[in-house]
Amino acid sequence: MKKVLFTATVENHLYSFHTPYLKWFKEQGYQVHTASKEEGRELPVDKKHDISFARSPFKLDNLKAYRELKTLINNEDYDIIHCHTPMGGALTRLAARKARKKGTRLIYTAHGFHFFKGAPLINWLLYYPVEKYLARYTDILITINNEDYENAIKKRFKAKKIELVDGVGVNLKRFKPQTIEEKNRLRNEYGYKEEDFILIYAGELNYNKNQSLLFKVIALLNEEIPEIMLLLAGTGDLLEDYQSEVTELGINKHVEFLGYRNDVPSLMLLSDIAVSAARQEGLPVNVMEAMATGLPLVVTDCRGNRDLVADGVNGYIIEMDDADGFAAAISKLHDAADLRKTMAEHSLQLIEKYSIERVMEEMERVYAIKGV
Repeated sequence: MKKVLFTATVENHLYSFHTPYLKWFKEQGYQVHTASKEEGRELPVDKKHDISFARSPFKLDNLKAYRELKTLINNEDYDIIHCHTPMGGALTRLAARKARKKGTRLIYTAHGFHFFKGAPLINWLLYYPVEKYLARYTDILITINNEDYENAIKKRFKAKKIELVDGVGVNLKRFKPQTIEEKNRLRNEYGYKEEDFILIYAGELNYNKNQSLLFKVIALLNEEIPEIMLLLAGTGDLLEDYQSEVTELGINKHVEFLGYRNDVPSLMLLSDIAVSAARQEGLPVNVMEAMATGLPLVVTDCRGNRDLVADGVNGYIIEMDDADGFAAAISKLHDAADLRKTMAEHSLQLIEKYSIERVMEEMERVYAIKGV
């Protein structure tokens, strides 16, 4: 029986983004294994291997993880290894060097290189040479946005093959296009008013997601649009700092910290606009989920966001840290219901290429590539 191994630093990554692919391999008759930091997730696999991964490249646990992976890979004789996340991808490719010489195909999905246009110099000094070096131990390098794909090509990464795939796929069945009736029903259920103007941002509360920009935007708009509300779905290390910032700006009644939520589809349905203030993305799931709901978007001009949002078509792309420009775009959408409706329709059209069915077809083609 053929064998496939999926690796990632943490098990939750595999659970959240790759469960459909694990199921697909099972259906194709493969014995399916995973290797990650055990987190108790239920996965459709034959065997799970608990590996001592640490997210930081400077943790000694990763030396132990490398040895564990090397022993596992050399003992199991996998036909395909598909690795994910920076540390999971790096350690797996190093550990699989011997196995590749025996015919194992090594696939690595870069969910967003840490070096990108506008990234800090330290990112280019640290991550770029590592990724370029490890590409030589990669049979198929998958990128999920145009900037990463172009970087891999122009910088002459020595992977045997470089592919551009439209993310990991969105289950569009989880999301339904917004209607006025459903929007108002959910607002009544959740305790919001029909006249509220609601912005939704789903994402971890951290530096990269840059919620601080949105607080400045709300402070600029709360007098012009007194019914404006910003809903933040997610947890993170900056929660207390962000709560203090909101208090200092005097916008507490306009910002809600919702914490971790498993009802994001409903929160999208009751909102007017989806926003993203991110400094960098791979191919952001939160933006795709908003598009699947049929929401117009206002997002920062970063990798990933600009792959999904066509400026002036299904939303607006704003220069990084431009609070005034961000506020102006939201104000324009607030004043033009017809424009919001037109952009919503375009979001629904554009998201089709990112559906799990379409992306699965792309990945089936990638998995079938021979001679690499």
